[in-house]
Amino acid sequence: MAGASVKVAVRVRPFNSREIGKESKCIIQMTGNTTTIINPKQAKDNKSFNFDYSYWSHTSPEDVNYASQMRVYKDIGEEMLLHAFEGYNVCIFAYGQTGAGKSYTMMGKQDVKDQQGIIPLLCEDLFTKINDNIDNSNSYSVEVSYMEIYCERVRDLLNPKNKGNLRVREHPLMGPYVEDLSKLAVTSYNDIQDLMDSGNKARTVAATNMNETSSRSHAVFNIIFTQKRLDADTDNTSEKVSKISLVDLAGSERADSTGAKGTRLKEGANINKSLTTLGKVISALAEVDSGSNKNKKKKKVESFIPYRDSVLTWLLRENLGGNSRTAMVAALSPADINYDETLSTLRYADRAKQIRCNAVINEDPNNRLVRELKEEVSRLKDLLCAQGLGDIIEMTNAMTGMSPSPSLSALSSRAGSIASLHDRIMFSPGSEEAIERLKETEKIIAELNETWEEKLRRTEAIRMEREALLAEMGVAMREDGGTVGVFSPKKTPHLVNLNEDPLMSECLLYYIKDGITRVGRVDASSRQDIVLSGHFIKDEHCTFTSATGPTGETVVLEPCEGAETYVNGKRVTEPTVLKSGNRIILGKSHVFRFNHPVQARAERERTPCAETPAEPVDWAFAQRELLEKQGIDMKQEMEQRLQELEDQYRKEREEANNLLEQQRLDYESKLEALQKQVDRYYPEATEEEEEPEEEVQWTERERELAVWSFRKWKCYQFTSLRDLLWGNAIFLKEANAISVELKKKVQFQFVLLTDTLYSPLPPDLLPPEASKDREIRHFPRTIVAVEVQDQKNGATHYWTLEKLRQRLDLMREMYDRAADVPNNTTEDCENAMTGGDPFYDRFPWFRLVGRAFVYLSNLLYPVPLVHRVAIVSEKGEVKGFLRVAVQAISADEEAPDYGSGVRQSGTAKISFEDQQYEKFQSETCSVGLSRTGISQEELRIVEGEGQNAEMVPSADEVNNNTCAAGADEVEAPLKASLDAPLDALEHLRIGNVFTFRVTVLQASSISAEYADIFCQFNFIHRHDEAFSTEPLKNTGRGPPLGFYHVQNIAVEVTKSFVDYIKTQPIVFEVFGHYQKQPFLPLCKDVISPLRPCRRQFPRVMPLSKPVPATKLTAMTRPQAGPCHSKYDLMVFFEICELEANGDYIPAVVDHRGGMPCHGTFLLHQGLQRRVTVTIVHESGGDIEWKDIRELVVGRLRNTPEADETIIDPNILSLNILSAGYVRPLQDDRTFYRFEAAWDSSMHNSLLLNRVTPYGEKIYMTLSAYLEMENCTQPAVITKDICMVFYSRDAKLSASRSIRNLFGTGSLRAADGNRVTGVYEVSLCNLADAGSPGMQRRRRRVLDTSVAYVRGEENLAGWRPRSDSLILDHQWELEKLSLLQDVEKTKHYLLLREKLESTLLMGQESLLSCVSEEMNESPQPPEVDQEVCYSTEITTERQRELAAKCLRLLTHSFNREYSHVCVSASESKISEMSVTTLRDSASISALNTITPSSTCPSLVEGCYSNAELRPPTPRSRAVSPGPDAPQDAEAKKSVNGASDTKPRIRRFVPDIQEIRVSPIVSKKGYIHFLEPHTNGWVKRYVVVRRPYVYIYNTERDTVERAILNLSSAQVEYSEDQQAMLKTPNTFAVCTEHRGILLQATNDKEMHDWLYAFNPLLAGTIRSKLSRRRAGQMRM
Repeated sequence: MAGASVKVAVRVRPFNSREIGKESKCIIQMTGNTTTIINPKQAKDNKSFNFDYSYWSHTSPEDVNYASQMRVYKDIGEEMLLHAFEGYNVCIFAYGQTGAGKSYTMMGKQDVKDQQGIIPLLCEDLFTKINDNIDNSNSYSVEVSYMEIYCERVRDLLNPKNKGNLRVREHPLMGPYVEDLSKLAVTSYNDIQDLMDSGNKARTVAATNMNETSSRSHAVFNIIFTQKRLDADTDNTSEKVSKISLVDLAGSERADSTGAKGTRLKEGANINKSLTTLGKVISALAEVDSGSNKNKKKKKVESFIPYRDSVLTWLLRENLGGNSRTAMVAALSPADINYDETLSTLRYADRAKQIRCNAVINEDPNNRLVRELKEEVSRLKDLLCAQGLGDIIEMTNAMTGMSPSPSLSALSSRAGSIASLHDRIMFSPGSEEAIERLKETEKIIAELNETWEEKLRRTEAIRMEREALLAEMGVAMREDGGTVGVFSPKKTPHLVNLNEDPLMSECLLYYIKDGITRVGRVDASSRQDIVLSGHFIKDEHCTFTSATGPTGETVVLEPCEGAETYVNGKRVTEPTVLKSGNRIILGKSHVFRFNHPVQARAERERTPCAETPAEPVDWAFAQRELLEKQGIDMKQEMEQRLQELEDQYRKEREEANNLLEQQRLDYESKLEALQKQVDRYYPEATEEEEEPEEEVQWTERERELAVWSFRKWKCYQFTSLRDLLWGNAIFLKEANAISVELKKKVQFQFVLLTDTLYSPLPPDLLPPEASKDREIRHFPRTIVAVEVQDQKNGATHYWTLEKLRQRLDLMREMYDRAADVPNNTTEDCENAMTGGDPFYDRFPWFRLVGRAFVYLSNLLYPVPLVHRVAIVSEKGEVKGFLRVAVQAISADEEAPDYGSGVRQSGTAKISFEDQQYEKFQSETCSVGLSRTGISQEELRIVEGEGQNAEMVPSADEVNNNTCAAGADEVEAPLKASLDAPLDALEHLRIGNVFTFRVTVLQASSISAEYADIFCQFNFIHRHDEAFSTEPLKNTGRGPPLGFYHVQNIAVEVTKSFVDYIKTQPIVFEVFGHYQKQPFLPLCKDVISPLRPCRRQFPRVMPLSKPVPATKLTAMTRPQAGPCHSKYDLMVFFEICELEANGDYIPAVVDHRGGMPCHGTFLLHQGLQRRVTVTIVHESGGDIEWKDIRELVVGRLRNTPEADETIIDPNILSLNILSAGYVRPLQDDRTFYRFEAAWDSSMHNSLLLNRVTPYGEKIYMTLSAYLEMENCTQPAVITKDICMVFYSRDAKLSASRSIRNLFGTGSLRAADGNRVTGVYEVSLCNLADAGSPGMQRRRRRVLDTSVAYVRGEENLAGWRPRSDSLILDHQWELEKLSLLQDVEKTKHYLLLREKLESTLLMGQESLLSCVSEEMNESPQPPEVDQEVCYSTEITTERQRELAAKCLRLLTHSFNREYSHVCVSASESKISEMSVTTLRDSASISALNTITPSSTCPSLVEGCYSNAELRPPTPRSRAVSPGPDAPQDAEAKKSVNGASDTKPRIRRFVPDIQEIRVSPIVSKKGYIHFLEPHTNGWVKRYVVVRRPYVYIYNTERDTVERAILNLSSAQVEYSEDQQAMLKTPNTFAVCTEHRGILLQATNDKEMHDWLYAFNPLLAGTIRSKLSRRRAGQMRM
């Protein structure tokens, strides 16, 4: 017949539970035969498809449009069954995603009526039509086969013998077929139903996320339907054979949707492989059948159909585009979450609709096949005869009726001839294949000639074999042959297995058949009925004999010789009659219970009231019974075994102890031998120590310095504090872990506490020996304590380490009890069990807000003062401000009227005893050097004031002295009065009663978290006598809190009292009730809280540790001694990539971060690269680069932080290509550049070998090992590089930041393609090997913070504080010291202003009195010669002006910047050359800077000789003294002595990267003086203290130069500006050059001065304000 298209139907199912749970929406619409799918993301994007049938099964059966199972069968199944009766091959297959309803459509639910699928309905209808046949000339036969294709392997689902995988073969006539696939004859629908049920249970199903019973294999149910018709006229029988293939495909799926893993994932891959091949076949067939392909006459290529790519398409080849009438049912999911899968199914079905099949009626296939097969047999015989194998032909001639049996028997009977025949076959090419083909053909002929009765007998034999096989396995079938399972028979005696696992017990059942049932192994000589295995099972173990006697059926157990057989625990060797319930043990491991249903029933009838046994009869019961009967006492056996183990352990422990002791003795002997060797090699060390050192004569000043240094280093605590932090970290971690697990809301962290004025140590935190040590300790004590943050009560406590250990023991006890006590009663029982919670302390109602100090030196004059002092917490935070008035009064003076709120407390009498005060002074920490030396605060360096000790003013000098050159008339009397003798002060004579008043006025800016505020104050050495105010309510808003507390104090004047009001303050302590809980939960506690900006106090640690070198040998770092010199390095890092023209071009750098020294390299994938590093610094004689030893890169990561504890296997040493000095034009700075090749593929890292995902960055650490002149080891420069990799062809351009976008000017792009690093190199002298610092014992304390404690994983990254805590605490102490200095200075300035106003109001008598006292008093020893000179000239105005002019002429500022006159329109002076300045040695020999450029040329520039590098310039004007010529001569002699050989010095280099400060003090444009043009150039400057970063323009992203303010001096002079006619200028002097800067206006200049040096700016503003005030008064 003509070709017909494939019938295609689609069916949509209802929502399943998964889709209902996700609230899915229906996206399928059906109108007639048109199916429309709606895109859930784009509602207008609809796609429509037309099919033969569209079935709407989404709703309930009550819906009018609902398509039931019967309707689907009526449309498709009945039509296909009709084609089968006509003689056509028929195929129906279902396709769709997992869980779409394919199996439901094909199989349905057989046990539910009206829900059977196409297959059962078609089979039932088939036999209905057969039974309805009334024509006797027609006869019908039906055969079925059921197979599954699982993971590309074919399994027979109907024959239990075919356990393995069946082979798929192809015959030239029959096409593809499955070898040895069982075809079972059936006579009724019930037969088919039974076979279908058995096959379905053997089919492979599994659960996925999308379907709980997902079909994991393709099932093919074949029905061979044969119709025979006898023609009475011709007596010929004609046959029509139809093959009905009903296919249930496995679901197409996506791994992520189904959640497939492991085996499920492998199954899904094979399923998708089969369905993909099926799709290819359908697409190829559709293209072949499409008209467009047929109309092409040129280049017509025959399409290839990939049937063989999968087993499924190979077996269904005839059904797809061949001799078959085919229908396809596509099952759809209605849910929007399955949109992609549903659309794919619809497209699949739409393609299948185009396939055309050429089906023909299969008439008389047997006759045709037999004839063709006989021809093939004849051809094969001729082939064998031609090869000389005629014997085989004779064997095949014996075959009769096309049955292979006679020929096969003949072959088997002639084994000898077969053997010789086999030898002949081996030497005949192609003969083996011909014989195989001959056997195959004979087998097919035999199946074709098999009669119907023979097929029925074979089917029955297979069924019997299946039941026998199941019975051998201990699995029985019901008598009706229906369901398979384990059943307890009602009559037959049997054995039931008992297993140690209760779930495995009574799972196997063995029948005792009538007669003899043998038990043994599988390899016994005779067949055994019950097959067991095991070491103690004999080949023939025992027999069960079942016989019927007068008492009924009895079973006798007879063991074979030597077989271990136990009945109820007793070993039997004779035949034993078994009773129901007996326990039988065969061998050692096989335990059974004998059940005799008839006996048990009779026993129950005989004793109906029998009690059930107290203990169940299971495996344990049988084993215990066996041991008891064998006389084995398990308890005694266990005790004996335990005793043996204890003896063995004791013996092994003694041996281990002996071995350990022997090893200890061996090691001690080795150590003694090594010590002797060391003493023999280094005898001179001890000799040097014994040599008497020559006594050095010290001056009194040197002796005081030595004593101070000794005391300082004796009290140095850095190492001991670190040891305490490391050693106790594990206790702190354990306490936090227990707190989190018990939900106590308490967290513990280390804290350092120092005994200072603002933070005195509580007595309970001091160690026991602290009181004794305090008298001899001259520096503040620092202790390690534990800060306990009680988040539950909002309190903070401090514990000692000893208290932490004591509380930790109680915490452990509470933790152990918490597991025993229920959670709801744990908290109630804590107090009863422990007498208190170890996590909590009692906290006071009032908490200390902070302390403030008010100095009393105004009582010396006396003048009243009102102070506004800062309330500072123990951490150095300003919590508010306090206004206090201090004034001297008469004894009977009344308090002023402050309003209704004034509180008068009367007059308190205080006694100042000299002995008590002196004792206090000896105990305090303020005893440093003598008063003539440096102050107590350790030689601190103020930023911007140089590093020479003699140039740094002490704290007292800063507070009590001003610049002597510009002192006003009031300053000298004030200073003299502070040091005046006691007799000069009339109101403070010894023995008089002096009364003064302290008034606490107001408190302001105190946070609202402190509710009730009160203040108490006392003298610093009298803690027991405090004066307190009344508490006030604090809301944090509104006007300040008004205390208005007046306290009169009467004191008998003593020497100690006068000294106190000169030097010591009154302590004010502000307390408040805290009502807020500011602490974060412990899980959110980062390693450390946010630290304050430290500037450079203390010095920051490097950002990354160096990457270990691979080529250099590990060298021990020598001990560094005093620092010789320091240099600032600016290092440029570039990564160059190979361009198409062969040049290496710097890669683009993204500077969008906005921070200096940061940037991201934008690199291309797969290009050759080079790394270029350029080092820029000021020229100097001490720093000289010799060579680059190694450049290594490593620590590849995608996070900024690197775990430096892990050994990096991907460290790569780069090949150095070039290295050397570079000298740019017009720039005298030193440039050293080296370049190395970098092959990123050598790292073998995925991060570098792929395109970086969006939002991710790659980080790498680079370390350069550089060899320097006169250095003992290489210096290391380390930098973290940030990179992003793009594809090879990506077009990259530098992204523009906001600053670039709105800036002006233009820059070359190449100048910005680099990343800058700022480093500080320190060249230190080698430490003396024999110094005590080198010989002291180095303590090595284990860092316990890395040790694991129970519950540590709950701390969420929390870590105990370590070394960083010490650095932070040093910064806090520095801040407290600065705050104290600020309070002193504020008091001094306030007092000076008050005295100045008092003098101008007419108190000349006091001024003259004080002046006379000053003239009579001796000169204070701390005022240096320079200040004395300045003080003298202030008495004569003319001499002062002359001195100023002299300083202007000889000042270094004028000499260094003499060429600034060019900018002041002094054209004639511009002709003065640099040589003229050099020749004037008498003027410029002292403190001369090279008259070079004032600013390093940023793009270009030139500097003159570095040989004239001067000493450090001074920030104070110094008149030429008598030592100047000698200094000049000395310098000349040094410079001129070129012939003398210089002494080689060896240094220890140390390079550390400077972390950029995030705080910008000021930024903007400022003018620099350029020397080579003698003009001003504008540069963009950003001040991030202590560094100044200089850029070309605001758009410039790369730093061009830097200035270190910590080693520079800022100078400013109005007289010089007036003389040079260059307004708004100031200078910055470094060690190597001087820079002159000019601001746009006066305000801008003062802002820049404040950013560069706040102290200098404050001094200038103070002078200006005093001058303006004087002018206004005049």
